[in-house]
Amino acid sequence: LYNFCHCFCEFEHPAGTYKKIFETCEELAEPLPATVTGRIPSYLKGSLLRLGPGLFEVGDEPFYHLFDGQALMHKFDLKNGQVTYFRKFVKTDAYVRAITEKRVVITEFGTFAYPDPCKNIFSRFFSYFKGVEVTDNCLVNVYPVGEDFYAVTETNYITKVNTDTLETLKKVDMCDYVNINGVTAHPHIEKDGTVYNIGNCMGKGATLAYNIVRIPPTQKDKSDPIEKSKVVVQFPSAERFKPSYVHSFGMSENYFVFVETPVKINLLKFLSAWSIRGSNYMDCFESNESQGTNFHIAKKDPGEYIDLKFKGAAIGMFHHINTYEDQGFIVVDLCSWKGFEFVYNYLWLANLRANWEEVKKAAMMAPQPEVRRYVIPLDVHKEEQGKNLVSLPYTTATATMHADGTIWLEPEVLFSGPRQAFEFPQINYKGYGGRNYSYAYGLGLNHFIPDRICKLNVKTKETWVWQEPDSYPSEPLFVQAPDGVDEDDGVLLTIVAAPGSQRPAYLLILNAKDLSEVARAEVDCSIPVTFHGMYKP
Repeated sequence: LYNFCHCFCEFEHPAGTYKKIFETCEELAEPLPATVTGRIPSYLKGSLLRLGPGLFEVGDEPFYHLFDGQALMHKFDLKNGQVTYFRKFVKTDAYVRAITEKRVVITEFGTFAYPDPCKNIFSRFFSYFKGVEVTDNCLVNVYPVGEDFYAVTETNYITKVNTDTLETLKKVDMCDYVNINGVTAHPHIEKDGTVYNIGNCMGKGATLAYNIVRIPPTQKDKSDPIEKSKVVVQFPSAERFKPSYVHSFGMSENYFVFVETPVKINLLKFLSAWSIRGSNYMDCFESNESQGTNFHIAKKDPGEYIDLKFKGAAIGMFHHINTYEDQGFIVVDLCSWKGFEFVYNYLWLANLRANWEEVKKAAMMAPQPEVRRYVIPLDVHKEEQGKNLVSLPYTTATATMHADGTIWLEPEVLFSGPRQAFEFPQINYKGYGGRNYSYAYGLGLNHFIPDRICKLNVKTKETWVWQEPDSYPSEPLFVQAPDGVDEDDGVLLTIVAAPGSQRPAYLLILNAKDLSEVARAEVDCSIPVTFHGMYKP
């Protein structure tokens, strides 16, 4: 019905039912059967796994930021046209201790944990100086390593989970294996199961750097691949004590691309002010207005940093869409937010739970979202300055050599709608990750409220939209049809919260070609917001 309006069609949400996706829910004792309408494709015999916050307060202490709620793992199982839904909290230290003590015990992204008021003043004083207890609240994503699966956030802790029973198996500290302070929730995974990820670290001479870590695939001797993690290449940091916030990175067939934005983590603040002032992670971010954005590239195998200075105007950036090589260029498609301000400043739960007019007013102040294509020339040494080095016929993106040797990148805009973000991007990753591609799928954010599923043809800029009133979908995951020939032969899987409906949530299956509905599987319980996940065949 709504497929033919464009990606920037305005839906209003005055009823404010979106507030329900930021509410605490209970875990389930056993899987719930879903009511299916339409026909589920026979090749869908697997599980959709999703992660997000599920506990938004402990006792009478609230969590304040979207990334603070305790990790809840969701699973829709598809088998013979039937669907069940199951969920469990991930039993991290942060969760178990909060439930046991009925208070916030470990500081989260935007919520400070005060020392136990019941302890005497002496032990309270010491707990202030114990240093930072880093959260293991793995609410962002789940991905495979070898034959295992890990729920993750952006710290050094990842949590092994059983994807059949949703039991929590063990906490793993990546610092035990590689020089890294944390890793992103957005690794790249090759066909053979090799995992690549990035995180900041202490480099040579106590300066900061960013390491790309490689975890090998399943080992013949059945040993844990994580034990064989290695740093393959290191990127330098623009500022000595202030790493940029990094949420994802690009990887083509032969190169890594790291986009260093002006949103910085002030490490000195992080290490000192933390224990004294009662600050949280959000307090340690700052924006460097003068810095702009640095684009770094490195060869993949063997890992080698390429010392060329590519720069662009300031952007905020969380998600890469795809990265590929073409005729001596690296094409980098990403979801950007214009300017240097940190978008997470707008994701406090109080903002997201406000009435619609207030939500809109706050979003008016926020950076503007835009899907952008940057093109990085690999061969720059023999070109004169002032000339556009990009000769790909199909893009308006430019790269210009400046007198000081920096190469200035101007993007091509692939999609832009005022306060309408194309975010949480997905592609046909198995077939087209790191390769020249045509289609991206995304979650449409309307003033930060997720209210539609979008498809974008990155070659023609054509868009398709699925949308229904008072319905709030999640990131769409692409599953290829086994006999599929075209890049978009397959379906998209998304979880839709429809809080006003008789059955308040459902798994929605859309035809990836035109976003028409294939089937839905409705459940008799509400489902809160989820961030990322995977389809496990």
